[in-house]
Amino acid sequence: MMSPEDRARAFAALGLPRVIGHRGAAGHAPENTLAGLVACARLGARWAEVDVRLTACGRPVLLHDETLERTTGGRGPVAERPYAEIAALDAGAWFSPAFTGERIPTLTEALACCRRLGLGLNVEVKPCPGREAEAAAVLARSLSVQPGVAVLASSFAAEVLAALAEAAPGLARGLVIERAPRPEEAEALAPGVVSLHVAERTLTPAGARALKGAGFGLLAYTVNGRRRGRALLFRGVDAVISDYPDRLLSLA
Repeated sequence: MMSPEDRARAFAALGLPRVIGHRGAAGHAPENTLAGLVACARLGARWAEVDVRLTACGRPVLLHDETLERTTGGRGPVAERPYAEIAALDAGAWFSPAFTGERIPTLTEALACCRRLGLGLNVEVKPCPGREAEAAAVLARSLSVQPGVAVLASSFAAEVLAALAEAAPGLARGLVIERAPRPEEAEALAPGVVSLHVAERTLTPAGARALKGAGFGLLAYTVNGRRRGRALLFRGVDAVISDYPDRLLSLA
C-alpha cells in the first residue's frame, strides 16, 4: 500500500497546473480532436484531458462515447468499427461548420500534437468490457513511441488501472469517480493511484480535506464557472477540468 507521503510526492512530480482543458477545450473546439488540443494550448492551458477508446482492430482513438452518433457522421459502437472506417469520419461539423473535416485522431497523433504544443495530457481510458488488459497494453506502447509528453492515465474502471500498473508500472494513474470516496475506499478500489478525479457537484469540503490528508491529488470535473472554480481551488482541489479553461486560468 502506498503511504500518503509517497502518494503526494508522486502526484507532485507530475507538475499539474490548476486548470486543465476538458476533452481538449470542448467549449471552443470539437471535443477530443487535434483542433481541440490546439485551442487548449492557444488559450493558455498547459494540460488537456482526453478520452481514449479502442477500435475493433485495437487502435486507440480519441472519443468519449461508446457510439459514434453524437460527434461524428458514423453509427454504431466504436469497439465494433475498424480504424479505417473511423478515420474517414467527420468529427468537427457537428460542433461548427468552421471545423468541417476535422478527424478523430489516434492517441499517437494526439501525443505528437501535445509534444509540439508543450501540453501535458490526462488520458482517460474508456474500456470495452473484457478488453481492459488490451487497452492498458496499447496505451503503454503508444507512450513508448511518443516520449516527451507528461501523462497521467485515468479511468472509471479499476480493472484498467490494475492492468496499467502491470503494463506501465512507472505511469502515474488516477481513479475517475463520480462521488468522492473515503480514503480507505479509494485505496481498496484502485491500489497505487496518485489522484482522484471527482464530479465537482459531489465534492464537499470535508471530503476534500480527508482525501488531501491521505496524500491523494484531487481533480474536479467539469468546472465551467469562475465562482465554483474559485471555491474548489480554495478548499484544496489541486486542479479543475474545464470546457472553458480560459475562464478559470486567472484563478490559478
